[in-house]
Amino acid sequence: MTLRELFTPFTSRAPDLEVRGVTHDSRRVEPGFVFVALPGRRFDGHRFVADAVARGALAVVGAEPLELTVPYLRLAASELRPALARLAARFYGRPSRQLWIAGVTGTDGKTTTSFLLRHLLAASGLAAGMIGTVGYDVGAGLVLPQDHFTTPEAPEVQGLLAEMTRGGLKHAVLEASSHALAQHRLDEVEFDLAVWTHLSPEHLDFHGDMEGYFAAKAKLVERARLAVLNRDCPYARRLDQRPHLSYGAGGDFEISELLEEGAGLRFAFTSPAGRYQAFLPMLGRYNAENALAAVAAAHAAGVAVGEAAQALASFAGVPGRMQIIQTEPFRVVVDFAHTPKGLSATLSALRPTTAGRLIVVIGSAGERDPGKRAPLGRTALEYADMAVFTEEDSRSEPVEAILAEMARGAKGAGGREGKSYRLEPDRARAIALAFELAADGDTVLLAGKGHERTLERAGEVLRWDEAALARRLLGLE
Repeated sequence: MTLRELFTPFTSRAPDLEVRGVTHDSRRVEPGFVFVALPGRRFDGHRFVADAVARGALAVVGAEPLELTVPYLRLAASELRPALARLAARFYGRPSRQLWIAGVTGTDGKTTTSFLLRHLLAASGLAAGMIGTVGYDVGAGLVLPQDHFTTPEAPEVQGLLAEMTRGGLKHAVLEASSHALAQHRLDEVEFDLAVWTHLSPEHLDFHGDMEGYFAAKAKLVERARLAVLNRDCPYARRLDQRPHLSYGAGGDFEISELLEEGAGLRFAFTSPAGRYQAFLPMLGRYNAENALAAVAAAHAAGVAVGEAAQALASFAGVPGRMQIIQTEPFRVVVDFAHTPKGLSATLSALRPTTAGRLIVVIGSAGERDPGKRAPLGRTALEYADMAVFTEEDSRSEPVEAILAEMARGAKGAGGREGKSYRLEPDRARAIALAFELAADGDTVLLAGKGHERTLERAGEVLRWDEAALARRLLGLE
């Protein structure tokens, strides 16, 4: 593609230079790339224009008045992110038009529901790619990235979708975060289906309030041709004027019986196609709801409900989601739960099969919604017998201040430091402490990091693998 062709929606005066890529990250610029200078909360891309040009950028898109030796497309600052999405989609040939794409959104449950839907599609012969929190798969196996983005920026999204089409895939499942929807990363993705799990307070530092958070999430449903909505979520019910299937109490898909077993969940559900029995090898009643959402979504893609119900039994699970590290003499589980609602659901799921005490290691991220720190501390004390509060990507914030807020919430729930909760800023030492406190029959939940492969601390980013660390501390490897 030439620069003239790429810039056609914005200008007709660009030269016929061959474009080899589009990026917003100056570090990724190679000769022939177009660099889009995005203003950000911490860094302004305009500061890196000179570096991008030095690396070989053949053109720059930005908002500030600049004198450059390469073609410069100047737009309003508010137009830059939509322009990045549009340029990336044009460069990669609008790959979403060649795929059936489901977007999954919600505060909790996105990742598990996405993995379940991908599994159900594959089990019926509809191989699907995936982009989400844990990683991405363009058809060659799951790749775990070294960042924490649920949804990558537009050039990465479009590039991955293009790889899927080149590999012959016809279906894809994308986790759609509220940040991605608000920041136009998914503007040029044509969604066939939107799946809504539920909404609870999260990322309010970014969205301002729950209405802002809801408005960002709702964009996915408004853009999709069809939605799968959770009838048990009041926010989802506000969207039921859109074409949709529903799940949950009174929905098109509804659980009628549920039995929790040591090996998983056995349940029955009703659907437009009839009543079915299913077994899911996962812990936690809420995962039955995630499975129901995935079955409804697979049905929307053309998979027979009975076939989907049967395929749930062969689901292999999700890295960092209720991942069991050991069962004896005490059980150790790694899970991504990092919101009060998610933590309460995970601890509640573990309680029935825990003979002794429930011990949780939990932190709260820096430079993220500070309003959830005290509620996390309170939730830990309400649902566990002992909590160890520690770091979780403290970034530029003092971890001690974050832990003080969590301790405040714990005290509000009647907790006493040293008796029902401990403070240990270093996460590795916190995990070791939890193992020292554990006795036969106890369950230790390592919450908050899950699958993530980095730990952000002040000015450094450490390599991190919570499951591997736990195994080393337990002497399992």
